[in-house]
Amino acid sequence: MLDLPHSVTIENHRIRWGRIGDGPPLVALHGTPFSAQVWRRIVPHLADRRTVYFHDMAGYGLSEMRPGQDVSLAVQNRVLAALFSHWGIERPDVVAHDFGGATALRGYFLNGLRYRSLTIFDAVALAPWGSPFVQHVRNHSEAFAGMPAYMHKALLRAYIQGSAYHPLSEEALEIYSTPWTGEIGQSAFYRQIAQMDQTHTDDVQSLYAPMNCPVTVLWGERDDWIPFAKGVELAGLLGAGPCIPVPQAGHLVQEDRPEAIVAAVLKRISDA
Repeated sequence: MLDLPHSVTIENHRIRWGRIGDGPPLVALHGTPFSAQVWRRIVPHLADRRTVYFHDMAGYGLSEMRPGQDVSLAVQNRVLAALFSHWGIERPDVVAHDFGGATALRGYFLNGLRYRSLTIFDAVALAPWGSPFVQHVRNHSEAFAGMPAYMHKALLRAYIQGSAYHPLSEEALEIYSTPWTGEIGQSAFYRQIAQMDQTHTDDVQSLYAPMNCPVTVLWGERDDWIPFAKGVELAGLLGAGPCIPVPQAGHLVQEDRPEAIVAAVLKRISDA
């Protein structure tokens, strides 16, 4: 497990974060419904070349969860920009997944953040997005938030398993589901789904253009949440090379093929 011993309050959100390693900065951005723990099998392999920073997004993982909280994509890039300042870093290498990909792109195109390199995969970046499950929950979030805990846990674990191509280990299922259980966590889970709004990617999609840093786009070939074709389209818009397919991997490449991410990041930071 990654340790997130530090906290900082940004826009009234208490954000938990950690770092390991030595060298120039690298920032790892997780997606939904996950936490910084998606990087637990990745960042140890990068720590001898980079100081790796990671955090739980506002409303996720160990970061603060509370009623009425804005945990949408609209706030996550502002949190990221404030963290760059708090950490005292400029132009880090960035590796980003899912909502973390959207956050990295919003930070770049809306907040003026700049990166030494970007490795992005299976990102929420191009319309349309949002599974039938997400659409249904958005329309009935209060009813889902109040369902019996045993029903919620079964639904949650099935949802998380659906992100991966291979069966997830019991350890992984527990790591990803635990923050979303209990009275606070269950409400927070449906809150973040209720706030999934495509306008937050529409805001920036028209701005996509070749970036002023090397970009690598890779994608799980068996991603049932966001199809590989979206990766091909995104790579073209960002001026990256061809989108790299990751065989035998679904949306959650960190669990299906962690070595593919390590290899892509190491190659990118060696070339950048």
